[in-house]
Amino acid sequence: MRPPLDPTLYLVTDTVLCRPRPVADVVRAAVAGGVTAVQVRDKEAAPADLLELTRAVGAALTGYDHVRLIVNDDAEVALRSGADGLHVGQDDLPAAEARALLGPDRLLGVSVSSASELDALLTLPAGTVDLVGLSPLWATPTKPDTAPALGLDQVATLAATAREGGIRSVGIGGIGPARAAEAAATGVDGVCVVSAVCTAGDPGAAARELRREIARGRTGARS
Repeated sequence: MRPPLDPTLYLVTDTVLCRPRPVADVVRAAVAGGVTAVQVRDKEAAPADLLELTRAVGAALTGYDHVRLIVNDDAEVALRSGADGLHVGQDDLPAAEARALLGPDRLLGVSVSSASELDALLTLPAGTVDLVGLSPLWATPTKPDTAPALGLDQVATLAATAREGGIRSVGIGGIGPARAAEAAATGVDGVCVVSAVCTAGDPGAAARELRREIARGRTGARS
C-alpha cells in the first residue's frame, strides 16, 4: 500500500548548502520544526554515496513516521534504501517507466514547468504520479538552469489542473519565509524549499517560520 503523503513543507536537501553540517543533522532539526517530506538530492554523488546519504537521512527520520523520504532521480537507490518514493525531472526517467520500476507501493513525483508537461502526465493511468513539483515559481540561484519562472498566476492554474486530475502539487523555486505565504495562497498542496532550510543557522526555527507563513497563506488562499 502506498504511504500517505503530506507535502505541506517539502524539503529538498543540498549537501553543499548544508555544510559544514551533515545533511542528516539538518534534516533532523528541520523535521522537528515541521518539515513533512524530505527529498534527498545530491547531483554530484555517486550512486553508492547517494545510497549512504539516503540511509543516513532515513535514520534521522526515526520517530517521524508521518514524514516521507523521497529520492531524487535514482530509482535503484530509492528501492535499495527502502525510501517511500522517487522524484524525477523531465530529462530523467519517464514517469511511466519510473512507476513500472517502483511498483504500486511507492510515491512518484515529477517536475513540471509548463501546462504541456502537466497535460502529458494527466494522460497516464490514474495513480501513476502522486505529486508534481511546479518549478520554478520564482527564479532561484539553487537551480540556475531551470525554465523561466512560472509566477503566481500560472502556478495557481497548474495546481488547480493537477488537482482535477487527482495529482497533488508543490510550488518550488525562490521560496523563503518572505514568500511562503504567497506561494501557499496559489492553492498548491505544499511549499518546497532548499536553501531556506539548508542554509539556515537553525533549520528547526526556519521550518517553524515557514509553517507559520504557509498557514497564513492558506487562510487567504485563492478561490
